[in-house]
Amino acid sequence: MTDTIFALASGAGRAAVAVLRLSGPGTAAALAALAGALPAPRHASLRRLRHPQTAEVLDRALVLWFPGPASYTGEDSAELQLHGGPAVIAGVAEALVAAGARPAEPGEFTRRAFLNGRLDLTSAEGIADLIAAETAAQRRQALRQAEGALATLYGGWATRITALLARQEAFIEFEDEDLPAGLDDAVATAAAALRAEIAAHLADSNRGERLREGLLVAILGAPNAGKSSLLNALAGREAAIVSARAGTTRDVVEVRLDLAGVPVTLADTAGLREAADEIEVEGIRRARRRAEEADLVLTVFAADQAPDAETLAWVKPGVLVLANKTDLAPAPASIGGIAPLPVSARTGDGLAALRARLAEETTARAGLAAEAPLTRPRHRAALTEAAGWLAELDTAPLPELRAEALRAALRAIGRITGRVGVEAVLDAVFGEFCIGK
Repeated sequence: MTDTIFALASGAGRAAVAVLRLSGPGTAAALAALAGALPAPRHASLRRLRHPQTAEVLDRALVLWFPGPASYTGEDSAELQLHGGPAVIAGVAEALVAAGARPAEPGEFTRRAFLNGRLDLTSAEGIADLIAAETAAQRRQALRQAEGALATLYGGWATRITALLARQEAFIEFEDEDLPAGLDDAVATAAAALRAEIAAHLADSNRGERLREGLLVAILGAPNAGKSSLLNALAGREAAIVSARAGTTRDVVEVRLDLAGVPVTLADTAGLREAADEIEVEGIRRARRRAEEADLVLTVFAADQAPDAETLAWVKPGVLVLANKTDLAPAPASIGGIAPLPVSARTGDGLAALRARLAEETTARAGLAAEAPLTRPRHRAALTEAAGWLAELDTAPLPELRAEALRAALRAIGRITGRVGVEAVLDAVFGEFCIGK
């Protein structure tokens, strides 16, 4: 990391203030070339910025100097708080290139922080999730991870495996010495307890991943059951075309909602019936596929119509059954053995209760967990592997094989935090970041 990098840390476009960050061994020289003498560390100083080659004044800016290792990246770093005009930003960027710096790649600042030991890989992923957070619950989960909740949990497990490995190695190396009785069995017992903790962590119904990625809720029903009107009412805007003509919706129409802090994609689908043409056949096929993929299905019936067989097939446990158009007829007491939730998308009756029920259902599936949850498939894969290696201690015939199983479990957990070789995943992790972070 011999290069000095810079990037705009604030949003692109015209603004009152733009923040430009620098990091690397040449930061002090680049800063001095533009702003003169370095300001006191971590104190803002108002300076005229000049081009190092032409001496042209580029801006009057606040300059902050963060000598390493007490900086975000662990390197010498700086911030320039500029006026946010595009010409100012472009001029200062050109001057920094002339002073020997280069534009940063996406995620390069945080990657340097990781490589310099300022944070672990799970914390880096938490920062990426924090930047991308759409809802309050996503923000809370990402912030906990960025502040090291997962690193603490997995680091504690790694420490325990390391201690078990030391005891197992002692049993191997000093088998003829006067070691405590039952040392080998004690290692297996402790490994089994740890495996149970990891299994409980894995058995979380994917809550953390669902919250991070958002839930899919599909609306199913017969043509003219009021599905599109329901989607528009929940979205608070005209997202789908509404018509008295049956079969208006041919493709999936999606809107994004925030339900109790959980991001939800609500999908209106084609009406379920015997298709009249090949376009409707495809629309119905997509509707069924979306329902099969969904985390929650809203099965909608019209209160003024008899339930149809196609939609009744989707009345099952875990499905939320709605009786729409209660402004035209009262909701039946039961549809397919389930009491439906009465609602009128046209008048708004029952919508508050529906929103509350949806918030309850989505929170149950992806609400903020009491403990730090798994948030990425790679975490789940590594922990599953670690648990599998710990299970090997129950059947391994030799102490040397039990020690190797412990080493393999330790490596698997180490890949999550980045404490062992993870070069293959670094580009994928930091490629998700925006430039400037």
